[in-house]
Amino acid sequence: MTAIPLTVPPRSQRSQGSQGSPHRSSAAGEASGQPGGHTSAALRRVSFAFSADGSHAACLAAEADGRWFVESWRLSQEPGGLCVPEPLRPGTGGHRSEHLQSQLLPLADGRVLICRHEGLWQELVVRGTDGQADLSAGRLQQAGLRLLPLPSPAPGAPVAVALGTDGVSTTSVWLVSADGVSAPQLVAELPGRSGGGIWLDEGGRLLGLDQLQRLADGSPRVKAVALDLVTGSVSPLLELSARSNDRLAACDPATGLVLVRSDAPGEDRLGWGRLGSDEPPRFPECLRGGRQFLRPIAIEPGRNRVAVQADWGATSTLALWEPGSARLDPLRVPPGRLGGVAHWSVAGLRMPYSAPDHPAAMASVDVDLLLSGETRPIVQPVPLGLAPLQGGRAGFNSVVKVIPQPRETGWRLDGSARRGDGRPWESAQTVTLPGAAGPLEGVVYGGDAWLTAEHLVMALHGGPADAWRLEFEPTLQRFAAEGMAVVAPNQRGSTGYGTEHAEAVQNAWGGPDLDDVLTLLRSIGGQRASLGLGRVALFGVSYGAFLALLAAGTAPERVARVAAVSPFLSGARLQAEAGPAVQGLAERMGAAEEPADGRGPRDVLLLCHRLTSELLIVHGDADDVVPVTQSRLLRQELLRIGRVEGSDFQYVEAAGAGHEVLAEEGAPLLQELLAGFLRSARPT
Repeated sequence: MTAIPLTVPPRSQRSQGSQGSPHRSSAAGEASGQPGGHTSAALRRVSFAFSADGSHAACLAAEADGRWFVESWRLSQEPGGLCVPEPLRPGTGGHRSEHLQSQLLPLADGRVLICRHEGLWQELVVRGTDGQADLSAGRLQQAGLRLLPLPSPAPGAPVAVALGTDGVSTTSVWLVSADGVSAPQLVAELPGRSGGGIWLDEGGRLLGLDQLQRLADGSPRVKAVALDLVTGSVSPLLELSARSNDRLAACDPATGLVLVRSDAPGEDRLGWGRLGSDEPPRFPECLRGGRQFLRPIAIEPGRNRVAVQADWGATSTLALWEPGSARLDPLRVPPGRLGGVAHWSVAGLRMPYSAPDHPAAMASVDVDLLLSGETRPIVQPVPLGLAPLQGGRAGFNSVVKVIPQPRETGWRLDGSARRGDGRPWESAQTVTLPGAAGPLEGVVYGGDAWLTAEHLVMALHGGPADAWRLEFEPTLQRFAAEGMAVVAPNQRGSTGYGTEHAEAVQNAWGGPDLDDVLTLLRSIGGQRASLGLGRVALFGVSYGAFLALLAAGTAPERVARVAAVSPFLSGARLQAEAGPAVQGLAERMGAAEEPADGRGPRDVLLLCHRLTSELLIVHGDADDVVPVTQSRLLRQELLRIGRVEGSDFQYVEAAGAGHEVLAEEGAPLLQELLAGFLRSARPT
């Protein structure tokens, strides 16, 4: 068994967990910046949030070494102004890696309020921009905590509201200060569980919440209520029918425009109304969405125009809607994935954006320019010392190179990392793939000739309630940079394609989704075999690793190699060993139920004798989602049936790593290990 501390010590020291210099993947390189400070070395960014005034944003960012840190963004308030990221490293404690579960709230002065989940406690700290030690903002004993910025805090006053839950019966509400002295102030305790959080006034007194309630027969419903932070009282806000679920989606306190989400019309739809109006909310047909999921992400101040993000499958689109309008006006943004949050000010619409060849960064949108479809010149000052051409000795026979003047298109991306070698990132596209019950969408790297590449990897996502998106994915990017083509299907069970597609694996883990994977292997493998090309290699993480191992055991003749990261062996084994949160998920999804398709138990241990492909198994030894004992048991069984470690299979435990082992410190080392293993598959 190999234990890797993820800092690339000499091989002989790996089992001792000694420290060394972080390894930097050659595929990622060092991202280069450019004058103006609007590029960054951050390869991954998650958990974006905006300050109440839109002057700053914050996110968790990771550079090539895989360490996560807090990043503050300074957002210019001038039209066309830049969005500039700045790492906020801890002033003491060196290069501590921030946990992926940390929640961030940017403040108007550039500081960031951080909430860290530590066992039964939530620790609140304030990270400054001056490199000083973090300030404590208090500790709360709560199962979960959600931070909301106060819309207009006075100097020295609290800066945020914290919604805490014990996970069962009570939601507590605190005011949080950032002075390093004041403890959180409890202002209300609400029965049941409340979430969401949308301000109904500009002063920060009335907060709209989505409250889980119970009907007389015990069935749940969600209703929007208004919390008065001064009195601690709660009053009904939105109830369209006794049994409907009615939520707040957005509000502009200045004009009273409210967007709601309700199933009162017979299906979950967006509607709109006005605060204080006796008129019921209206549900225009254009906000129905069809197969797309619509979410309002920002309201333009003073004009009531609403930016609406539409998600379907792997991609996002953006549109504009105005109250009373019967249509959504599409905004032509580049293909990719939007972040689901935004802020709209006089400087424009700002939102996170990512694409396969653009690491996540901050997009600025000039909505009117995008709507017009026109461009306009970018005004740039002429450097001193450069005078207009007056001719010269060569006269009109001179050859003068005319440099085209750059033009604004209404879309700009600031802070997206570049490859250090000057080459572009590998691009990807969406394709339609054959599934067992109909077409599937997939993301592919390798251009139009991906199917005939020498090395082809089929990547299976985790979840199962997850999906591949048209966004920057460092591990798949690493594979593509090594010359491998990648096909990443969103088989049944994936989210983003409607309820029926997502719930296909309810009580059937390894059922319809395995059928889809086997159908793809037959189709793709058959076409490759007819051209004399090698078999497909499988790569999967968590649930995807479980699925990859099942597929390799069911159809070993179609699989070249399998790289399984953080796998579990069966739904029943996972449910028996995992912690309470994962046990609850597995129970709700019927993970222990066997699919009624006649294929037998979905247990990797029972298929070990059919796993004839070379295997690489990677697991973090601190995984609190899928216990590492799942992989250890698989290794023991492989050895018991005569498989040779180092030849038939490789087993790697990443010391100190959790479930997100490919998104934690030292991830580039594992990505290089995976890429080398998958690329070295022998042609068959």
